[in-house]
Amino acid sequence: MKTGKVARYGLLIALAFIFSYIESVIVVPVPVPGIKLGLANLVVVAALYRTGGKSAAVVSVIRVVLVGLTFNNPVMMLYSLAGCSLSLLLMVLLKRTERFSIVGVSVAGGAAHNLGQIAVAAFMLETSALFYYLPALLVSGCVAGTVIGIAGAEIVKRLPPLS
Repeated sequence: MKTGKVARYGLLIALAFIFSYIESVIVVPVPVPGIKLGLANLVVVAALYRTGGKSAAVVSVIRVVLVGLTFNNPVMMLYSLAGCSLSLLLMVLLKRTERFSIVGVSVAGGAAHNLGQIAVAAFMLETSALFYYLPALLVSGCVAGTVIGIAGAEIVKRLPPLS
């Protein structure tokens, strides 16, 4: 791998990690646990549109692992990996269709992230009761996805291709 590419990966991963840390210290005053803005997804969306799906996946997975090892526990890391994997898969597929805007792709990613986390949590805890959280989490995922998508679209517009 070329030095420039390694440096770009390092920069994107570090930026996503810092955004995750910032988000971990911000308390969102909502009655449903687990609602977050997803600031690190700004980096993932920018990577998806400027470097491609593979790069976005590398950045996202490494960020989740680093954040999991630094701030969370292995179970939380597993939930995050499930969410980021489903989110990435859906965002890459929707981007390839070229029928969705960056905002639309981001909204779908936010909703898919929450769905992936709830599905894994329900499986691990052997209860379907967690799906009662899903409507609130899907709404928050769509709102967060919209905000991240709008900001991501502005970043992508101003950022030159990074390939």
